[in-house]
Amino acid sequence: MPMAKNHRSDRRTGDTTVRPSPHAVLDRLAPGPSRASRITHTEHLPPRAGHHAVWPDRIRPEVIAAVQAAGIEHPWSHQALAAEYALDGESVVVSTGTASGKSLAYLVPVLSTLLDGSDAPNGRGATALYLAPTKALAADQCRAVKDLARPLGNAVRPAAYDGDTPVEEREWVRQYANYVLTNPDMLHRGILPSHPRWSSFLRALRYVVIDECHTYRGVFGSHVAQVVRRLRRLCARYGSEPVFLMASATAAEPAVAAQRLTGLPVREIADDASPRGELVFALWEPPLTQLHGEKGAPVRRTATAETADLLTDLVTQGVRTVAFVRSRRGAELISVIAQERLAALTSAAETPGDRSLAQRVAAYRGGYLPEERRALERALHSGDLLGLAATTALELGVDVSGLDAVLIAGYPGTRASLWQQAGRAGRSGQGALAVLVARDDPLDTYLVHHPEALFQKPVESTVLDPDNPYVLAPHLCAAAAELPLTDDDLPLFGPATADLLPQLEAAKLLRRRAKAWHWTRRERAADLTDIRGGGGRPVQIVEAETGRLLGTVDASAAHATVHDGAVHLHQGRTYLVRQLDLEDSVALVEEADPPYSTVARDTTSISVLETDVEVPWGEARLCYGSVEVTNQVVSFLRRKLITGEVLGETRLDLPPRTLRTRAVWWTVTEDQVDAARVNPDQLGGALHAAEHASIGMLPLFATCDRWDIGGVSIPLHPDTLLPTVFVYDGHPGGAGFAERAFHTAREWLTATRQAIASCECDAGCPSCIQSPKCGNGNDPLHKRGAVRLLTVLLQGAPENEAPGPAKAATRTET
Repeated sequence: MPMAKNHRSDRRTGDTTVRPSPHAVLDRLAPGPSRASRITHTEHLPPRAGHHAVWPDRIRPEVIAAVQAAGIEHPWSHQALAAEYALDGESVVVSTGTASGKSLAYLVPVLSTLLDGSDAPNGRGATALYLAPTKALAADQCRAVKDLARPLGNAVRPAAYDGDTPVEEREWVRQYANYVLTNPDMLHRGILPSHPRWSSFLRALRYVVIDECHTYRGVFGSHVAQVVRRLRRLCARYGSEPVFLMASATAAEPAVAAQRLTGLPVREIADDASPRGELVFALWEPPLTQLHGEKGAPVRRTATAETADLLTDLVTQGVRTVAFVRSRRGAELISVIAQERLAALTSAAETPGDRSLAQRVAAYRGGYLPEERRALERALHSGDLLGLAATTALELGVDVSGLDAVLIAGYPGTRASLWQQAGRAGRSGQGALAVLVARDDPLDTYLVHHPEALFQKPVESTVLDPDNPYVLAPHLCAAAAELPLTDDDLPLFGPATADLLPQLEAAKLLRRRAKAWHWTRRERAADLTDIRGGGGRPVQIVEAETGRLLGTVDASAAHATVHDGAVHLHQGRTYLVRQLDLEDSVALVEEADPPYSTVARDTTSISVLETDVEVPWGEARLCYGSVEVTNQVVSFLRRKLITGEVLGETRLDLPPRTLRTRAVWWTVTEDQVDAARVNPDQLGGALHAAEHASIGMLPLFATCDRWDIGGVSIPLHPDTLLPTVFVYDGHPGGAGFAERAFHTAREWLTATRQAIASCECDAGCPSCIQSPKCGNGNDPLHKRGAVRLLTVLLQGAPENEAPGPAKAATRTET
């Protein structure tokens, strides 16, 4: 049987260029010894054949004809199986690789059901709801649905409903659309609180599609889990019981995570039957420079500069490339550097096409205005853009088929994200190149020299905790505002509900009347919480001279990113923040061209509120519990753009921020400090170095990255009265990361010690103990003391992982 085309075809249908093999592309990137020595490992994933099946006979023939008209003759077997479960009324999660056709697996049964209901007497028939973690993905899927459903006429009426939807279109969507594409934020704030206006839609709701469901982890995932429960409650009140169809990148135990997300039993499909082109995956370590940074440590060339060079080289070769960058600023900077270098390289070119290369590179990130995002997405689809520097906003399923290569500037925090990003290339079935460019960071350095940690280990578990009281409480308030809460509703929201309701009554947020709890305030209950943990109203970035809105930044990040004097990049232009007005949530900026970037410095203190578990490690103690963290941004550094050299420091006067969360911590005794040969002058630096390295290594053991977690170390902590190292979740109420660290502490801290000890530097560097987000300027640090202290600590560690309360372990780790 001939191989069917993948459902995501290359939209540049006129492009018949024979593309070079990924091996050839990599050889061109490393033509000489200097470049070749930067490749620490190359992994080759051979091509894989696909396995076909047939669609279930209950699928409407019109839908099968529309799919065939789109170029898909036969489904892959996992697509057909997902459709079968969906039609049987069973919720299902499809956890297969990038470009494996997950979208078609849920679209076919949904479209068939909508078509079945198109002749309903009420004129609306069956409905379906699609949830995406980003607006870009929902917009992309809306285009895909419209293209696929065009032969079906007016029977399928898809429409996007999010913050970018014009007000005049929203009423039409509520009354007439039968396939609504939105995001959890709009469901939380817009649809559920206004459910009477959505009653006809909810009454007929047959399917809820949750795309990229592996992204719903930590605090965000816990919030979304409760939003889903509120949706199920309202649907039941209107007489519907929708089936949930979920798509996920490859994940550990996807059915367990999906059940935790929805509160329903879920069928799992993880056997990927789609074909795959070959993938060449290179690990790339930038070289050391002649410069020295803090404490005289050698400075490695930045991943930003190295990735910009590689992007320039690939675009020059005509290789369609996306460079994934962890930060918005990094995405902007890489695009600017690549544009400048391409303009310089092609300034003497003879053909107009060559001169346009610099204009075919752009940045893509969150915080752009809607019209800017849509223009970039159109340019991606048309192929007008040849190179793109993007944040993870493009990691999540947006169709950028036809890419030849992916650059990943720094480990993205999880193996799941790494493979998701790498899978963005080769989506039309051709071979692809992926390059992970290491940052000067303990984890990145460890990974490029230990490739088995990437290529021989499974992807991570998904961690979320819907029972987290900081998450559950505002959703109980929102649910009560939507419809008064009754005893029958309590099992839906979880076992912690019964204990929380009296507390919400005492806080005068809810009031019990007869047999139900009612919302008591005038303000909207849904506005009590930002489900993405932004911590308040987003700060608007406004050009001071014109009043033009450039974009937004989350309130939680504003102190560190748009403080007075900060450098802000937007669409290739550089701005300086003239004033951050916290009261009005506005940052006034002016265009400038400084030869530096800015990095905020902060101070952090921590106090123990409650110790849940304490485990002896010989004389040492390993603990897990609740803490309060107080953080204050106190200054910022100015650094040269390419080298990272520090040019100066400026003090800031910003208010402190407090965070109540969960933490893991360990203590050592004076005898252990003596056994480690760490004198009092070295103790602070040894603890600080161990803290930094352990934070850097935790993403190998929990589904997080180092920006999700924080740490504090102190030679004599007032609560423990001992030398103590804390690692805490950077989200109110905790996110499950510290608990995962507690349960894997022996393995985690052993890897931490190995990462420090195996680094070739003398006194510590960003590859082992220096942190890119240290509020104390990486001072003090003592590398050898950290190794000796961790050695003594681990000598007392039990053979089995740290035990803990079974209830907590079951509750947060899925």
